[in-house]
Amino acid sequence: MAAAAAVSEAWPELELAERERRRELLLTGPGLEERVRAAGGQLPPRLFTLPLLHYLEVSGCGSLRAPGPGLAQGLPQLHSLVLRRNALGPGLSPELGPLPALRVLDLSGNALEALPPGQGLGPAEPPGLPQLQSLNLSGNRLRELPADLARCAPRLQSLNLTGNCLDSFPAELFRPGALPLLSELAAADNCLRELSPDIAHLASLKTLDLSNNQLSEIPAELADCPKLKEINFRGNKLRDKRLEKMVSGCQTRSILEYLRVGGRGGGKGKGRAEGSEKEDGRKKRRERKQRREGGDGEEQDVGDAGRLLLRVLHVSENPAPLTVRVSPEVRDVRPYIVGAVVRGMDLQPGNALKRFLTSQTKLHEDLCEKRTAATLATHELRAVKGPLLYCARPPQDLKIVPLGRKEAKAKELVRQLQLEAEEQRKQKKRQSVSGLHRYLHLLDGNENYPCLVDADGDVISFPPITNSEKTKVKKTTSDLFLEVTSATSLQICKDVMDALILKMAEMNKYTLENKEEGSLSDTEADAVSGQLSDPRTNASAGKDGPSPLVVEQVRVVDLEGSLKVVYPSKADLATAPPHVTVVR
Repeated sequence: MAAAAAVSEAWPELELAERERRRELLLTGPGLEERVRAAGGQLPPRLFTLPLLHYLEVSGCGSLRAPGPGLAQGLPQLHSLVLRRNALGPGLSPELGPLPALRVLDLSGNALEALPPGQGLGPAEPPGLPQLQSLNLSGNRLRELPADLARCAPRLQSLNLTGNCLDSFPAELFRPGALPLLSELAAADNCLRELSPDIAHLASLKTLDLSNNQLSEIPAELADCPKLKEINFRGNKLRDKRLEKMVSGCQTRSILEYLRVGGRGGGKGKGRAEGSEKEDGRKKRRERKQRREGGDGEEQDVGDAGRLLLRVLHVSENPAPLTVRVSPEVRDVRPYIVGAVVRGMDLQPGNALKRFLTSQTKLHEDLCEKRTAATLATHELRAVKGPLLYCARPPQDLKIVPLGRKEAKAKELVRQLQLEAEEQRKQKKRQSVSGLHRYLHLLDGNENYPCLVDADGDVISFPPITNSEKTKVKKTTSDLFLEVTSATSLQICKDVMDALILKMAEMNKYTLENKEEGSLSDTEADAVSGQLSDPRTNASAGKDGPSPLVVEQVRVVDLEGSLKVVYPSKADLATAPPHVTVVR
């Protein structure tokens, strides 16, 4: 009896999750190591008696060598499984799947060497991970990939294999129709010696990173990937020295054109191909010029159709681009961030602001999976002073003026929200809570909290909980800074940012087409927003026709200034709806 009580006391998080019927659970922190060791290097069996779980994260535990039996049977509704920076390996026994609802699987930073059938991700027939979209296996010791990966996870969209020991890809990965939705493949810092021409069968591939490998050739068939926008082959010793120089300094389009015409040995065919490419280039330049200058041609058609332009302003074209610097300590807390500036929103007429804020709530519920996959935040650009710093601070040191509240330290704010949540439960006599209270559990076990700090030293964002009153969006706001953060993957940040910006374009189109008489008051906006704006009123855009939203690139760099990510890149905003024209 005493032993059973001790085990029960060792896992209070499980009791709390069971009592409150929670759908998310995070296990991390200094005490986790000893408890997992006492459980034999596995997760406690009681964890697998929480069938309502949608999100499970166990990270930073050097004692965790295997998840333990019962995971698949006990957690059938799991959407996200994050087991990063543990000691899983050399395989996974028993295998993880089948997990029929799993969409995100992060096994990065472990000691995995191979994932064969029975000791891997799950069965191939029927697929063990039929809904999996994002798989992160970076930072392991994998010497080979399972040949049945594509059959196990046929709906995979993002595959990260960076920092392993791979010398080749299995042929099955590139067979026609094997992975029809794969858009991002990252396998930098491996030992890859060749790339199969069959990679052209990845019809949805947008981003390919094979930098720092041992490739000597790049197959010409790579140029046949219809959606490929970004490639990185730096750090490979290619036989074609001109191509090796190109991959270090040229844009993706130029490299693909070079491959398409067969490199230096293209002969007459190359000349014809080059002529065709040049003609295509001239045609596209004419079209872009026509769109920029307007007039009686295509631009008029766009206006007649009620379309809306999204104009991308590159960092090189921007005299004062906004930059986000990232401190190394966020790597262990919430490592991924993407930013963008959008100018030209019209939030003044009628319920435009209310629709804007409601759309963010919907994105948080759906694409962000109730903030477990990612969190987005919108800010009044005039109140944002750059450069910005994305860092992590102890709860007692992080100060913020939360939306609609007085300044508080994060520790005090979280405690206050916890008390409010308990009061809510008592009043409503049920387990569920509303508002920010629903996301408090996402901070469980974190010794430091992530935050975004402006040049004045003020915290303007505390993900995944709240923004600052300082940068709150109001109906007079027209220029915004957007940020998306995630503990799961960079691609999810980009997907959410794409969805948010395209939604903003749709809303601006609706506002232009529906001239509403009423206007949402600041008081009403505050009530909806829970999201400062310059008190000066901006003139409504689009009075004389379609008005472009300008999307300015934001660079995310480390403290030394080395680029981590820039958004939007050429691969971003690639799936705009028919009424939105993206001009790059």
